[in-house]
Amino acid sequence: MAETKDPLFRYLALLQLIPLWPGRISTPTLLEKLRDKGFEIDKRSLQRDLRDKLARRFPIIPYTDERPYRWGYRENAWFDPRRLPNQDTSAALAMHLAASHLTHLLPQGVLDQLTPQFRAASDYLDGMEHNGLAHWARRVRSLPNGKALLPAELSPQIWTLVSTALVENRQLRVEYRSRSQGTTKSYRIHPAGLVSRHSISYLIGSANDYDDLRQFALHRIQRAELLDEPAREPDGFDIDRYIEGGAFAWRQAPHEVELIADVHPQIAWLLNETPLSPRQSLQPLPDTDWQRLRASVPLDQETLWWIFGLNDNIRVHAPPEWVEEIDSRLENLRTMYAEPSHCDTSRRAPMENSPQAPATERKGAKAQTAEEMP
Repeated sequence: MAETKDPLFRYLALLQLIPLWPGRISTPTLLEKLRDKGFEIDKRSLQRDLRDKLARRFPIIPYTDERPYRWGYRENAWFDPRRLPNQDTSAALAMHLAASHLTHLLPQGVLDQLTPQFRAASDYLDGMEHNGLAHWARRVRSLPNGKALLPAELSPQIWTLVSTALVENRQLRVEYRSRSQGTTKSYRIHPAGLVSRHSISYLIGSANDYDDLRQFALHRIQRAELLDEPAREPDGFDIDRYIEGGAFAWRQAPHEVELIADVHPQIAWLLNETPLSPRQSLQPLPDTDWQRLRASVPLDQETLWWIFGLNDNIRVHAPPEWVEEIDSRLENLRTMYAEPSHCDTSRRAPMENSPQAPATERKGAKAQTAEEMP
């Protein structure tokens, strides 16, 4: 199968490399550019491709008035190589790697819309079997950091309408299911941004006649209608500042604090290679192989959950707010596991401050979600 695919992609690459009239390109230059794209071919095979394959079906001609011969398209040619799929080796490799990464981020309906592009990249690499690129694609993967939940189920139509409203700056009328109350309400949303976090995508925008920004989980939108009215743009809105301000990570203070903790040598090794913060230091502790960590970090739940994930590989000394919360959680765990287990978890409420829920849906969060609107 590779032998039949390889010439096809080589022909497509050649048609894209040959310039439109009055441009010309020499055979040696074409050969060099093909090799740069990963096609292993000799000069004689290239000449056969041009003369016997492409020139008979496409409006390309040789210019023999100078040596080496040059190739170009006829004047007013019916064929435009710019309309060909813009696929090259680096783009195909990037698309192949992106496919495995986006699988953990985007809803299945959105992934289905990207399937033709992913398949084209895969076919392109398969067609270059002789050059080893297919082997590369089979041996490279992208893995999420930590346990990744499956993406929330989302209608492709909802995704399309939300994206269109955001790009065209139009209002969107939605029927939205409340997470906390389980009821459905109608909102007229003025879109401002879109954020993908963990396995959920959120539409940021103001609703009805309110100016404050809310977050709408796309998979909870039951129905959507794209309106002709222009959306109201929030004054001075910057999506990066919005995120940094703690919209998706409940911050207990607007400023950074110093995290002081003793860490296991394996954690110290990890943090030495991939620091927790630009301002971080690790110092050996006397009479032990543990190290003292000092790092400037935001006082938010995201960092605290990272600490909880280290279990007994870390001993936190500061900030005091986290020391108290860790002590409280440990006491709750001791109480919980001291009781006999009957394996009946159907009535157990979800833990507060879950790391998979956005900060604005957690207890004590600064911003409001659509469920909290009047």
